[in-house]
Amino acid sequence: MAVERRVRKETAMLRRAYLLALVPVLLPVGLAWAQESYPIMERAAQKVIEKYQTSSCQQLAQQKSQPPTGQKAQMEQRALQALRNDPQMRTAFINRVAAPIANKLFECGMIP
Repeated sequence: MAVERRVRKETAMLRRAYLLALVPVLLPVGLAWAQESYPIMERAAQKVIEKYQTSSCQQLAQQKSQPPTGQKAQMEQRALQALRNDPQMRTAFINRVAAPIANKLFECGMIP
């Protein structure tokens, strides 16, 4: 019984190790697929990332307090609707922008 339990634990550990080893290999493939499948989304994601990387914390706080108006608001609404309607594109977009945005917000003290 103890040997069987140990074998199961070792098997589970090996599976986790294989999965962790595959992540660095498969992640670039997934990103390349997203770039080929959604070129407009990729450009939009790059603009979002650049906005967060080049804005100061004060600018981000000010932008957050003032909702967009006019043409910018309409463009954002269309982009959000496209992301709502296409779960795969939404996943690719979030995977692309999440880390840079979260890092900047953390640096600015905007998330705990």
